Amino acid sequence: MATSNSRDFDLDVGEIIEEAYERCGLEMRTGYDAKTARRSLNLMFADWANRGLNMWTVTQATKSITSGTATYSFDATHVDLLEVVLRNSSGTDFTLTQMSRSEYLTIPNKSTTGQPSQYFFDRQVTPTITLWATPNATYTLVYYYVSRIQDADALVNTADTPFRFLPCMVAGLAYYLAMKKAPERVQLLKSVYEEEFQRAAAEDANSTPLKLTPSMTYYSY
Repeated sequence: MATSNSRDFDLDVGEIIEEAYERCGLEMRTGYDAKTARRSLNLMFADWANRGLNMWTVTQATKSITSGTATYSFDATHVDLLEVVLRNSSGTDFTLTQMSRSEYLTIPNKSTTGQPSQYFFDRQVTPTITLWATPNATYTLVYYYVSRIQDADALVNTADTPFRFLPCMVAGLAYYLAMKKAPERVQLLKSVYEEEFQRAAAEDANSTPLKLTPSMTYYSY
């Protein structure tokens, strides 16, 4: 028999909710059933941001840096910064190192100007980045950031996740719904969800091989 030759299986939000209700031994019957499930799904996405790095949410972006201005704002979709480089007018990139809040606070002269070498990322509701030294020329900030997962809104939308996270997503939503509608299944669905999440999270990582170079230093007497 012939195979399907199809590799585009996906679930929209409505189908994810239906599958989760079925795992709870229930059916989605009313508009409120859909509303409360979407709310639980969005809360679960927020929890995923707290559980670690989701590789598909990593995005590259740039920001123009002007002379004399040290602090710049990001929008609320920027959950965290991963790598940051400063690109000068000739196209050369210089790595910026991150410093903590206390390290930035203890800098004696924050108005020192020059080519920035460090940054402080302030993770507020509206996050900001502060460069040190204060830029003495125009630059371009090139960075990778962790983006907030898109909301689960309309039932016909697909979720902002790769297909490999579909089992985890359905299992997690089933657990969240069970806490509200099927308490007798909470423990079972929670254990399934945690197992699915650990499996998906372990696979969702860079596969760059680790290279170790032995030190050949020796002493002669």
